[in-house]
Amino acid sequence: MIITKNCLVTLDYTVFDTENNLLDSGVTPLVYLHGGYGDVFEKIEKTLEGKSVGESIHIQLSPKEAFGEYKQEFVLIEERTMFEDDLEVGQNVEMVFSEDDESEIMLTYAVVEILEDRVILDANHPLSGLSIIFDGTVIGVRDATSDEIEKRLLGHEESLVAHQD
Repeated sequence: MIITKNCLVTLDYTVFDTENNLLDSGVTPLVYLHGGYGDVFEKIEKTLEGKSVGESIHIQLSPKEAFGEYKQEFVLIEERTMFEDDLEVGQNVEMVFSEDDESEIMLTYAVVEILEDRVILDANHPLSGLSIIFDGTVIGVRDATSDEIEKRLLGHEESLVAHQD
C-alpha cells in the first residue's frame, strides 16, 4: 500500500542537526495521519507521499520548515517575586504574551535561568532556529478508520500520534 491521504503511517526515524548531532533517536516509532492534518512537518509529509513500507527518506529542513526561527521576543525577564519559591530551571510556566496592545496569547515558557531577583523565561521551541536532518523509514501504512479520522478532525490527535516531539 502506498501513502496517500487518510493513511495511518508508522515511521522509524532519527533527527540530527546539520553538524550530525543526534537530536531525537526515535526510540518510539512516529505514527501520524497523512493528508495535511499537521501531524508532521509539511516537507516530510510531501516527501513521504506515494512511498510504501520499506522505503526511506533523508531530507533537510530549514528552521522555517521545522521548528521555526528563534524569536528573541519570546524571551522574558521577570521579577523573581512573581514565582513560587520552588521554581526550578527546566520547569514550564504559562504566561500571557502580547505582540501589541490588542492581542494576547498564552504561551508556555521554559525557565532558563533563575537569578537572585530575576527569572529568565523562553517560549521558543528548544530546536527553533536549527536546520534539521530527518531520516525516516516507512514501517507501516494502512487506511485510517473513519473513527481515527473523525477523532483527528475533532482535535483528539493524542489517540493517533504515538510519538511526536
